[in-house]
Amino acid sequence: MTVTQGALVLYRGRPARVEGLDGKVRLRFPQGEERRVRPKDVVVLHPGPVDVEALLQVELADLREAWEVLQGEPPCTLQDLTEFVFGEFTPEAAWAVWQAVEKEGLFEGTPDALRARTQEEWEAWRERQEARVRKKQAWAEFLERARQGQVHPDQDRPFLQDVIALALQQIPRSRVLQALGQKQTPEQAHAVLLKWGVWTPRYNPYPRRFGLSLEPPHLPLPELPDEEREDLTHLPAFAIDDEGSQDPDDALSWDGEWVWVHVADVASLVPPDSPADVEARQRGSSVYLPEEVIPMLPDEARQRLGLGLQDPSPALSIGVLLGEQGELLDIRIVPSWVRVRRLSYEEAEPLLDEDETLKALEGRLQAFAERRRAAGAVDIRLPEVKVRVEDDGRIVVRPLPWLRSRALVQEAMLLAGAAVARYAQERNIPLPYTVQGPPREPDEPLPPGLAGMAALRRLLAPSEYRAHPEPHHGLGLEAYVQATSPLRRYLDLVVHQQLRAYLRGAPLLEEQELLERVGMAEAARRTVRQVERLSRKHWLCVYLMEEAPDWKGEGIVVRVQPGQVTVLVPDLGVEERMSLSRPAACNDVLPLYLQGVDLPARRIHFGLRDL
Repeated sequence: MTVTQGALVLYRGRPARVEGLDGKVRLRFPQGEERRVRPKDVVVLHPGPVDVEALLQVELADLREAWEVLQGEPPCTLQDLTEFVFGEFTPEAAWAVWQAVEKEGLFEGTPDALRARTQEEWEAWRERQEARVRKKQAWAEFLERARQGQVHPDQDRPFLQDVIALALQQIPRSRVLQALGQKQTPEQAHAVLLKWGVWTPRYNPYPRRFGLSLEPPHLPLPELPDEEREDLTHLPAFAIDDEGSQDPDDALSWDGEWVWVHVADVASLVPPDSPADVEARQRGSSVYLPEEVIPMLPDEARQRLGLGLQDPSPALSIGVLLGEQGELLDIRIVPSWVRVRRLSYEEAEPLLDEDETLKALEGRLQAFAERRRAAGAVDIRLPEVKVRVEDDGRIVVRPLPWLRSRALVQEAMLLAGAAVARYAQERNIPLPYTVQGPPREPDEPLPPGLAGMAALRRLLAPSEYRAHPEPHHGLGLEAYVQATSPLRRYLDLVVHQQLRAYLRGAPLLEEQELLERVGMAEAARRTVRQVERLSRKHWLCVYLMEEAPDWKGEGIVVRVQPGQVTVLVPDLGVEERMSLSRPAACNDVLPLYLQGVDLPARRIHFGLRDL
């Protein structure tokens, strides 16, 4: 039937009368509502004319007799079925029949072709309808429990999936939160899951929220190549790292003239485009979370190549002849064998005054550090804190003191990076150089102390990778390459692959190939850094909630803005904004207490203590 004025039509399941046709169809619904719609969106039930208000009084027709007679017969029209039931085809009768068709399920189809379902088909339809009713009822009951905070994490799991998916940033909206009138954000979803007991505060959502693989790679590695290595086992070599470090990939030696930085020879087992290399490229780096470490490479690489884990250990050794003024006079890079002693920073600290090798290394590297500072290196020393979840579940928050041993290792790594950059420049070896532009000029003189360092950090340009050497202003180096952590960082591994290829006379990666690796690895690495930062703050919040709810300490004002200040809390290694009712200046020391923690937002709220 065609749409005509006065006809009874169906629009989105509702009956209406056609009031006019002017390109669109003007409809009038029972109780007076009007709307203009597209012709293709209406279905004609009766040509009319219809008293649309009278339809409110129409009851469902009884179709059972017609259904029993018409089973197995060809489809009929709505007019045929209406006349069979009522003996006439009026708008009211057509609407009574159509309501019964939709609500009882004895027939299926359109007004132009209605077919009687078989007994089996009808029973299946009825079961589906009953299942929908049960599902709707269960949904209503769940919402009522949710409003009362009485969610059952296991029983209600099907309803909770979209809340979990939103909290993990896998979907943009949650049907549950929408029904409850809640904000559609991952933080709100996280808060709701905590409130309902679906997640505990100890659940760290950030690795999954950013799609990180939580499984270490399991890939075979080849045997160590049968190649000549320089024997440096006679030199005392020290691998100095944080206590508990499981992947020692650099060590230091001194032979009386040369500073040696030995680096785990990862590229000997992970050549370009091998399965382990491709996997590491996708990961970008190892992931260091307070609760676990997710390695970039198979654990076999660490066991076989970690310095000091095998005796002797295979290494790629970088030798640097330093002048009295810290200048690089000569550079050697050789595959080697080394014998390594592993130390923590705390264990190495007293040895700087006792061990002749470490004393000599410190002296040479101090000259290199002075040269960098003279070239404009930025020296920022802000308090650092390590957050770790121990095997027994305890959360340990430990400030990291600035030790001479840390400075020693830092300078040795920077020296190695500068030496590799110079070595590659002189031999036209394409490498991913780390560059950084000069800091922005401050709008006003920087304050002294920690406030000045925090302000200077905000002025630093971001570091970037380039295929050609450019200065790294923050380090005070003309060229720099990260090269001392190939077990942990993919681009360090690429540097080693290029160096080994050069030493063997094998083909090098071309610049375009290098840039493609840089792009993929750095995108992955940025995600890893973000997850590490968010996870560290998450566990620090949990620590304060569980183990230090009555925390008291000091904060140092590092930024003053209208109505609020930013305080740096050295004991916790965090910066937080807070409002103050009295004036404060940069570097003021404020007595603080913990007001509360917003775990989903990772906000720590401090209050000012009265003294």
